[in-house]
Amino acid sequence: MTKNGYLAAIAVVTSLLLSSVSTAGEPREITWDDLVPAEAQFDDAFTRLDDDTLFELSMVAGVRDRLDAGMEIDEKTLAGHHERTRKLVDDGVDVDGLIAMRDEITQERIAKTRLANEALDGKPVRIPGYLLPLEFDGDKVTEFLLVPYVGACIHTPPPPPNQIVHVKNDEAYTTDGGLYTPVWVNGLMKTEQSQSNLEFIDGSSDIPSAYTLEAESVEPYE
Repeated sequence: MTKNGYLAAIAVVTSLLLSSVSTAGEPREITWDDLVPAEAQFDDAFTRLDDDTLFELSMVAGVRDRLDAGMEIDEKTLAGHHERTRKLVDDGVDVDGLIAMRDEITQERIAKTRLANEALDGKPVRIPGYLLPLEFDGDKVTEFLLVPYVGACIHTPPPPPNQIVHVKNDEAYTTDGGLYTPVWVNGLMKTEQSQSNLEFIDGSSDIPSAYTLEAESVEPYE
C-alpha cells in the first residue's frame, strides 16, 4: 500500500469511528408511555368495570364502611344500598370480592407507579413536556419538574411518580411562554427516585418522581 493509500485508509477508519461515537451519543426521542415499564402492568380488576359500575360499587362500599364503623343508616339509604347491591350481583359483579380486595389493589397501584423503566437508565433522551419550576430567578429556570400535561400538580392531582421527571439544567432556561408552553428536554436520563417541594400560591406540596434528567438543552416545543 502506498503512503497516500495508507493515509486514506486511516482517514476512512477515523471517520467511521467518529460517526459511530456520534450516533451512539444521539438522544433517543421518547414518549411518556416509554417511562412506564412492562412490570408496572398488573391485573387490576377495577379497570375492567365501566364508570357507572364503579360509581355504584363505591356507593355500596361507602355504606358498608359506615355500617362497619357502627354508624346509623336511615331506612331509605339502607334500602337503596340493598337495591344497588342486588343489581350489581345480577349484572355479574363480584361485590364482596372486589370490596375485600380494594385495599390490596390500592397498595399495588401505588407500588407500580413508582417503578421506572431501567432500560432508560444512563441513556441520552429527548422528551417533550411541561415544566414546573423548582429553582428559578424571574423567568429563568435551572431546576424543574417535567410533566406530561398542562396544569399537572397545579390544577389537578400530580401524575404518578413514573410520569414525572426531575430536571436539572446548568444553563438557565427562559420561560418566555410561561408554564403553559411545552418544551423539549434533551439530556441524560437516570432512574433515580426523588422528592421535590413544589410551591403554590396557597401552600406547597412534596412531589415524588421516579426519574431525574441532567439536561443538556431545553428548547421550545415546535
